[in-house]
Amino acid sequence: MDRHYPYAFLALIFLSVAVAAAPVSVVSWKGTTEIATGPGDKGPWEQNNSRYNYIDDPAVSIDQRGNVTVAWVDQTRKDVLFQRLSPDGSKQLAEPVNVSRSPDTFSWIPRMARTTESPERIYVLWQEIIFSGGSHGGDMLFARSEDNGATFSEPLNLSRSMGGDGKGRINAKVWHNGSYDLVAGPDGTLYTTWTEYDGALWFSRSIDGGKNFSVPQLVAGGKNTAPIRAPSLALGSDRRVYLAWTTGENDDADIHVASSVDGGMRFGAPEIVAPGKGYSDAPKLAASPDGMLHLVYAQSRDGPFDQYQVMYTRSADGRKFDAPRVLSTPLPKGVESAAYSSFSIDAAGRLYVVYELFPDYRERPRGLGFSVSIDNGKSFTAPALVPGSRDPSEGTNGSHQGLMMNKLAVSRDGNIAIVNSSLLQGKKSRVWLIQGKISG
Repeated sequence: MDRHYPYAFLALIFLSVAVAAAPVSVVSWKGTTEIATGPGDKGPWEQNNSRYNYIDDPAVSIDQRGNVTVAWVDQTRKDVLFQRLSPDGSKQLAEPVNVSRSPDTFSWIPRMARTTESPERIYVLWQEIIFSGGSHGGDMLFARSEDNGATFSEPLNLSRSMGGDGKGRINAKVWHNGSYDLVAGPDGTLYTTWTEYDGALWFSRSIDGGKNFSVPQLVAGGKNTAPIRAPSLALGSDRRVYLAWTTGENDDADIHVASSVDGGMRFGAPEIVAPGKGYSDAPKLAASPDGMLHLVYAQSRDGPFDQYQVMYTRSADGRKFDAPRVLSTPLPKGVESAAYSSFSIDAAGRLYVVYELFPDYRERPRGLGFSVSIDNGKSFTAPALVPGSRDPSEGTNGSHQGLMMNKLAVSRDGNIAIVNSSLLQGKKSRVWLIQGKISG
């Protein structure tokens, strides 16, 4: 065994077997729907003059009736586009709606949010590669729709800084874009968080449905601290807000979770989840109706460039977490690593996890893995390949600007919507939708 593995890793292997002992098949898959196709030309990086002729970066949401919305990026146009689909996968808009409307600067990695109480209100957050004099370009842009995506408001710049907002740094040479999150509360309050290249973690909220946002507050990070990356938000009851993140410049970084009991006005000191060897990355949070806080993340053996496995833990109070369990083993044949999860929960407290699969952990991922818990996280189904998630033309998964995506949405009663993208260099790119339904 690798000398960097503590004996605790043996316990994780045992726990992964227990997780896989859950029922194998609880989802009925409905097939795939092509959202968009494009060329496959990704040239060298030359800031906003780069020759990027491909489509990428899908995000998805779903309402209680099973209607799906998908946002993605057309790199040729440098814009975020939007489409709405019926439960059967048929497109409801004659042409995609242009959300960002900024053809001079790249728009990357949209996040979408909506509430069950007002599903016609759709909120989109994305990273606009605006160079404002700092070493890295990036601002956080936001737009809202009040007519189910037929039109969107003029984009609003939430950050307006020179910090390279939306970047999650591992080290000075390696970072991922997409280091931010957006959630909507049942009362229409919006909560958003992001990091900048040097590692500061910011938080802002809107109490008027996205018309205005609070002045960003610094939650953590800054000078002489490890750069923060990959923040994730979840909303509990009684105005409680949870915020998770990890750090760069640290080969054995851990997940941090902080909470606010006053709707995000102030956050308490963070708890460190399952400290130990290995690099913990890309946390995703979800809160169940009974108040349980659920966390998935990826953990490597030895630093941020090694093989990963997807971990799960939960907490009844947001402070003390259960011993983490491995969700992603056994991996499908021919897959070496699993990381970068998307995470969702339905009204019955059933948990859904989707993650990227890496045939070679040093290369791009291909296809998506999937697991579900029908007992509030006590057990999970054996990991499986999402049907139709691998591009049959041998293109690799997209998200070329950063793998911190949100590719999963679940309705209150268990309708599942998963999006993926692929790029086959020099030939084509595509974005597609996969739908399913929880059994029972």
